[in-house]
Amino acid sequence: MVEAYVLIQTEVGRAEVVAKQLAGLPGVVSAEYVTGPYDVVLRISAETLAALQSDVVPAVQQVSGITRTLTCPIAHAGHP
Repeated sequence: MVEAYVLIQTEVGRAEVVAKQLAGLPGVVSAEYVTGPYDVVLRISAETLAALQSDVVPAVQQVSGITRTLTCPIAHAGHP
C-alpha cells in the first residue's frame, strides 16, 4: 500500500464543499478542510505509486473548485 497527503487550495469559500466531495472518492482515506495556506488536506491510498498517480490523483484534481494541489507521498521511513 502507498499513501500520500494531498494539500489543496480551493476557490474562496469552497473548502468545505470540496472536502465533502473529495471524501467520497475511491482511494480517499480522509478529507479535512483546514485553515492556513491550504484549504483541504487529504490522505489518499492505492496499491502502488503508479496507481496513486494514474487513478487517485487525477480523480481528485477533477473536482470543481480546486485551484491547486500538491501531492506528498508518505515515506514510512523508520516504521517497522
